[in-house]
Amino acid sequence: MMEEKRDFYIDGSWVKPSKINDLEVIDPSTEEVCAVISLGSQTDTNLAVEAANNSFLSWWKMPKNKKLELLNNLLNIYITQSSKMADAISKEMGAPKDWSLNQQSQSGEDHIKTFINKYKEFQFENYLDKEKSNYISYEPIGVCALITPWNWPINQIALKVLPALAAGCTMILKPSEIAPLSALLFAEMIHEAGFPKGVFNLVNGDGPGVGTQLSSHPNIDMVSFTGSTRAGKLITKNAADTIKRVSLELGGKGANIVFADADEKAVRRGVRRVFNNSGQSCNAPTRLLVEKSIYERAVKEAIDVAENTEVNIANKDGNHIGPVVSKIQYEKIQTLIKKGVEEGAKLVAGGLDRPSHLNKGYFIKPTVFADVNNEMTIAKEEIFGPVVSIIPFSTEEEAIKISNDTNYGLTNYIQTKNTDKAQRIARQLRSGMVEINGIGFADDSPFGGYKQSGNGREGGKWGIEEFLEVKSISGWE
Repeated sequence: MMEEKRDFYIDGSWVKPSKINDLEVIDPSTEEVCAVISLGSQTDTNLAVEAANNSFLSWWKMPKNKKLELLNNLLNIYITQSSKMADAISKEMGAPKDWSLNQQSQSGEDHIKTFINKYKEFQFENYLDKEKSNYISYEPIGVCALITPWNWPINQIALKVLPALAAGCTMILKPSEIAPLSALLFAEMIHEAGFPKGVFNLVNGDGPGVGTQLSSHPNIDMVSFTGSTRAGKLITKNAADTIKRVSLELGGKGANIVFADADEKAVRRGVRRVFNNSGQSCNAPTRLLVEKSIYERAVKEAIDVAENTEVNIANKDGNHIGPVVSKIQYEKIQTLIKKGVEEGAKLVAGGLDRPSHLNKGYFIKPTVFADVNNEMTIAKEEIFGPVVSIIPFSTEEEAIKISNDTNYGLTNYIQTKNTDKAQRIARQLRSGMVEINGIGFADDSPFGGYKQSGNGREGGKWGIEEFLEVKSISGWE
C-alpha cells in the first residue's frame, strides 16, 4: 500500500509544502512505489531555519533536568516503536526484516541511550585555572543543518540529532530523499515526546535543492553531513561564503589485513562484514589483504562465504542480504564489477546481473575478486555493494603501504594473534578507526575518518563536542 508523506515538520507542526514537487519512494525489493513525498523549496527551507533560530535561545537556556526529561521521553517512545521503525527501513532501503530490527532500528535506540548518559556526565562549564581565574564555557554553536544518508538512516539521524539536542542546538533535518520514511517516523516521535516547537524541524529534499539551500543559508551556523565524498566537497564549497562549521562523515575503502597467524575465522568474518547491509556501509573492509602463505586458502574461504550468502527480498525472515537501495546504485555496482574484470582482476564468485532466483529488485550477487592490486579501479573506488577485493602481500611493511595507499581513511582492520604486531601496525594506519581481531567498538566510541573520509567525530562525548563552541573567560572571580 502506497503512503502519502508530503508534509514537513516545521515549528512544531506538520505543514504542507509551499508548492507541489512530488517524488516517488521506491521499494528496492520490488521496484514499486511505496510512498510519495514532496521535495522542499527555498520557502520551506527558510521557514524551518526561521523556526530553529526563534527557538534557539530558549532551548539553550532550558535547564538540564528538563532536557533530560524530554530525551528520556523520546527514548521510551522509540523503544515502543522500534519494530515500526524497522519496517520503515526495510521498505525504504531494503534491509531484511531481522537485520533491520536487530541492527538498523536497534542502532537508533542504542545511540539515544548513549547520548543521554553522556549528556548527564558532560560538564559545560569549568575552571581552566582557578588560581588565575580562567574559566571555560562550552556553548551551542547555534542552528544546525543535519543531512543524513540512506544506508544507515536512523543510525545517522540519532548520531546527529541527539548530540545536537544535548549541546543546546536547534536544527533542520534533511534526510535522504531515497529513504525518508524512517526520518518522518522519528519526527513523529519527537513531536510526541513534547520537544518545544522549532527545536527540531524536518524538510525533505534532494542535494541540489534543500541540501544546497541549507549548506549556503546565512542563518545556519553548522552543517553536519554524512554521505559521499563528492557531495561532501560540494557542501564544503557551499558553506565557505558564510564560514560556517562543516562536519563530514564520508566514504571509505577499508583494508582488512589478514596475517598467517590470524585466527581461523578471520577471513570468513571479514567477508561477511562486507556483505552485511548488502555492502552499503562506509566502514566495510572491502579490501581484503592476505599474507601470501595463506592466500589460496583465504580465496577458497571467501568463495565459500559468497556462495553460501543468501540474497532475497527484505520482508522475508532469515539471515540473508537484501537489495541495494536503488537502480542507480545497482547500475553503478554492475559497472564496477565489469571494470574489475576488464582490468584483470580474477572474478572467483558472483559477478554481473541478479541472482537467478530473482527477476526484479536491485539485487547484487555476493562477489569476490582475487589477484587484485591497488592500481585497479575496484581497489580505489568505493563500490558500496557486496563486493570483496582480495590483495596478496608479503611483508608487514607492504601491508601497511597498501592499506594507506588510498584517498580514504575511515576504518582499517588487523587480524593477527601477535598483540605487539597488531598494536605496532594500528599506530601506522592512517584511519580514524582500527579494529583488531573482530573486537567491535563501544557504543560511545568516536566515529570518523582521516583524509577524504571526512573530518570531525560522531558518537559519545566527541559527538556532543562537535556541536559546541569553546569560550575562554578570564577574570571569572
